[in-house]
Amino acid sequence: MEINNLSCEPKELHVLAVDDSNIDRKVIQKLLQISSFKVTVVESGSRALQYLGLDGEQESDQFNDLKVNLIITDYSMPGMTGFELLKKIKNSSTLKEVPVVIMSSENSLTRIDKCLEEGAEEYLLKPVKLSDVRRLKDSILKSGPMNMDQIRTQKRKHKPDQLQILQTALDCHDQNMSPPTSPQQSQTKRARL
Repeated sequence: MEINNLSCEPKELHVLAVDDSNIDRKVIQKLLQISSFKVTVVESGSRALQYLGLDGEQESDQFNDLKVNLIITDYSMPGMTGFELLKKIKNSSTLKEVPVVIMSSENSLTRIDKCLEEGAEEYLLKPVKLSDVRRLKDSILKSGPMNMDQIRTQKRKHKPDQLQILQTALDCHDQNMSPPTSPQQSQTKRARL
C-alpha cells in the first residue's frame, strides 16, 4: 500500500488524494503541495477507506485523529470507483461533512449530475490545473463545515440555468445559429423561431 504522508505546517489543510494512476497521483500531489496542502495519497478506493477507518463493518474513531479537510478522488478506478467511494463517505456518520471532489477525464453531464447529486463538492476535468486546486482551497477556507450544505444548495440552484444554456447552445449549433448568453435570450430566440 502506497501511502505518502508529507509533513507540513500544522495549520495547513489536509487532503486525501485517491487515484489508481501513479502519474496522475504524482501530478495532483504536486499541485496540492504547491498550494500548501498537506497531502496523503493512496492508489485505490479500498485503500482510502482503510486510511479513513471505514474498511470494516463499523466506523473507526481513527478519523478523529486524521483531520482530513478534503478528499479528492479519480472517478474511474478498478475495484471501487470514485463514485462508490463518494457514496461510502457520504453515508458515514463521521465523514459525511468532509468535502469530496471527483476528478475525471470524461466530461459526461450525466456523470457530473450523478456525482453532484450524491454530494460531491466539485467535479474537475483532468488534467487538473493549479487554478482548480487553488479555487478548491479558497472554497474550503471560506466555508466551514456549517456552510457546506449552503454551497451545495446554491450550486444546485444554478445548475438548471447552466444546463438550459448548454441545451440551447446545442440546439443553436444544430440550427447554425449563434448561442445565447443567458436563459432569457434563449427564450427570446426560441420565440422568434
